[in-house]
Amino acid sequence: MKKGRILSGMRPTGAMHLGHLFGALENWVKLQNEYETFYMVADWHAMTTQYDDTSRIKDSIRDMVADWIACGIDPEKSCVFKQSEVAAHCELFLVFSMITPLGWLERCPTYKEMKNEIKNHDLNTFGFLGYPVLQAADILIYKAGFVPVGEDQLPHLEITREIARRFNHFYGKLFPEPKAILAEAPKLAGTDGRKMSKSYGNAITLADRGKILEKKIKRLVTDPARIHPSDKGHPEVCSVFQYWKAAAKEKATEIKMQCEKAKIGCVECKKALSEKMAEILDPIQEKREKISGADIDEILKKGGEKAKTVAEKTMAEVREAVKI
Repeated sequence: MKKGRILSGMRPTGAMHLGHLFGALENWVKLQNEYETFYMVADWHAMTTQYDDTSRIKDSIRDMVADWIACGIDPEKSCVFKQSEVAAHCELFLVFSMITPLGWLERCPTYKEMKNEIKNHDLNTFGFLGYPVLQAADILIYKAGFVPVGEDQLPHLEITREIARRFNHFYGKLFPEPKAILAEAPKLAGTDGRKMSKSYGNAITLADRGKILEKKIKRLVTDPARIHPSDKGHPEVCSVFQYWKAAAKEKATEIKMQCEKAKIGCVECKKALSEKMAEILDPIQEKREKISGADIDEILKKGGEKAKTVAEKTMAEVREAVKI
């Protein structure tokens, strides 16, 4: 007996990275055994920041889904589908946009953060401001009761809950108020010390191997107060230690003790981390190489058919509720 329905998704805006693996995909794999899971390729959302150049979105979709499957997402257990194939998302987004106050969107923390961080795209668009409304439509069109999120994403989910409450107040109770499934999402820093992000160009990707992987890990920011190997370290402020916590919790305890007692230097620590990451990524990369474009097309076709059936049923109920 499944515990309920989950909706989660990712934007196809570039290569999958370690933040996706440890922050979401590992959790998705576990959840598909306990819940009815809908995992969405959020290609409409990709346009919020890449509307001026959409040429790579299609290729990114195939690459991203192949990475999902290589990491353990099972299309026999999870509905894997493309957002743009389900027109009901856009229709519900339009309905929700009619009732969502601007203030709810303007105070969203991620909206402010991305506007400050992303300088190579003009984000002064209605689509970027309104993406939490589309996100609410994505979740509620499937009447998902649960959404796996990290703590930094809770404000997004609260907007979805507020929109559900407001709709239910105006038109009668139709939507659940989805609850968060808080994931232990590690805050992995990218190679420049900022949050790892495809948008920032600082990511260690799932495809990185050999010298490329080693080079990127060597660039990770360590404890700024530790100048010499004989200096005692402070793991809590070290990017490398965050990777150890994400990838090998037991080993992280040992690394922490050695660092604090100056029994391991940063160079040695990074070398060991490179080896550990290669150990984790090698089987993913091997599985990924065996997945064809035709395999991905078939997975998305089947997933899209199931998603449409569920979404169109909900949309019929919405039209009846709003009397249109």
